[in-house]
Amino acid sequence: MAEFPFELHATDGNARTGVLRTPRGDIRTPAFMPVGTAGTVKALLMDQVLEAGSDIILGNTYHLMLRPGAERVRDLGGLHNFSTWQGPILTDSGGFQVFSLSQLAKKSENGVIFQSHIDGSRHELTPERSIEIQAELLGADISMQFDECTEHPISHEDAALSMELSLRWGARSKAAFGQRPKQSLFGIVQGSTYPDLRQQSAEALVEQGFDGYAIGGLAVGEGFESMCEVLDYTPGYLPPDRPRYLMGVGRPIDLIESVARGIDMFDCVMPTRAGRHGQAWSDFGAFNLKNARFRDDKEPVLAEVNCPASQDYSRAYLHHLVKCNEPLAAILLSWHNIAYYQFLMQRIRSSILAGTLDVLRRDLADKTAAGLP
Repeated sequence: MAEFPFELHATDGNARTGVLRTPRGDIRTPAFMPVGTAGTVKALLMDQVLEAGSDIILGNTYHLMLRPGAERVRDLGGLHNFSTWQGPILTDSGGFQVFSLSQLAKKSENGVIFQSHIDGSRHELTPERSIEIQAELLGADISMQFDECTEHPISHEDAALSMELSLRWGARSKAAFGQRPKQSLFGIVQGSTYPDLRQQSAEALVEQGFDGYAIGGLAVGEGFESMCEVLDYTPGYLPPDRPRYLMGVGRPIDLIESVARGIDMFDCVMPTRAGRHGQAWSDFGAFNLKNARFRDDKEPVLAEVNCPASQDYSRAYLHHLVKCNEPLAAILLSWHNIAYYQFLMQRIRSSILAGTLDVLRRDLADKTAAGLP
């Protein structure tokens, strides 16, 4: 397995800031990874994603194996060349999508047999096949173990069975990954909202030995308070010299509260999904450019964000584009939203270095509670 150096530069309580060094470039942490599900961060050029301040993006095994096909991506030079993103790429294992999107998924100890949500074709995804797709065919810099992500609520008994299956799949994922000095593999902590299961999962994964550790099974309906409760204790079971990744989260308030509890990496579709629906993110939340209040608003979307989409176009113009269903609205708002998220992460990193994260944390909480001015 790889040894991507993870250098901690400062801590502030449980919050950490540093750098994860990879052969394709440094990842400043805490880091937000834009989601490039099908080899594209929706509505954006990769140059825009980079200009917005992103160090790493996420790709999706399930979607790419179905279309255009993982072998095709390999034959076309791998996901970096195919997508024109030359920085680090993390790929998820496909496990979540197999259960949430596919038709007639049938789970066994070996893996999952499922029908594509696109055309009904039949496929099998196992830990070995997931690693082959991620590491061999797509060429991900960071691959994720194959796991089962359960919805909430779930009984303790069912959560335990699922967590134990994920541990067995994690061991198989690691064996399939083998030794890859230029690539990395992360394990995934499961256990729903049960402290004993989270501890058991984390300690077993640490015993197996991974390059980093993700906390899965959150942002699946448990709510903000329950998510924070899980994060109050779970990161403490993980080694401090490895990055910690919270999967599929979230809103700005989710990010800063998770950082305060020791999380280093995040991904979420929210910025680009909001952009496609006419919404622009800020510290006060997302404001909807469809609203008539913006019809004559000459102010930029958010002047403090160093991005052309944030600074160079009036809210009135964006309102006009949204109301006319112009594709440019999705482009500009998605660009702004990714830039805003990276602007937030930079402020978080600077606050940890200065020992003032709680000041930023309180300010963001107050603005989130107040809503749009």
